Amino acid sequence: MTKEVYVCETADIDEEDVKRFDYEDQTYCVYHTPDGFFASDGYCTHEEQHLEDGIVIDNVIECPLHQGRFDVRSGKALSAPVCVDLKTYPVVIKDGRVYLCLETEPVT
Repeated sequence: MTKEVYVCETADIDEEDVKRFDYEDQTYCVYHTPDGFFASDGYCTHEEQHLEDGIVIDNVIECPLHQGRFDVRSGKALSAPVCVDLKTYPVVIKDGRVYLCLETEPVT
């Protein structure tokens, strides 16, 4: 089952920017790119550096620590030193609001 969690208004994230979002002991990043809004885990897979201070250019986030880069649409690691992809999450836009789609445990 999927749960849509409200993150922010679309106007709260400039194009080619990133916003940190913490929810239930997990940290995410939501990106606004020329191709739309995307989301991933909030920490770089290389050294656990938070990506909120990274640079977003087109559809790529660059980690502020060692400049490893990821495609935010797929999470694919693009350059050393990162070699493990980021986990990504679906994003839904409704009425100018950004929602992160998270899997929930089935209720039994």
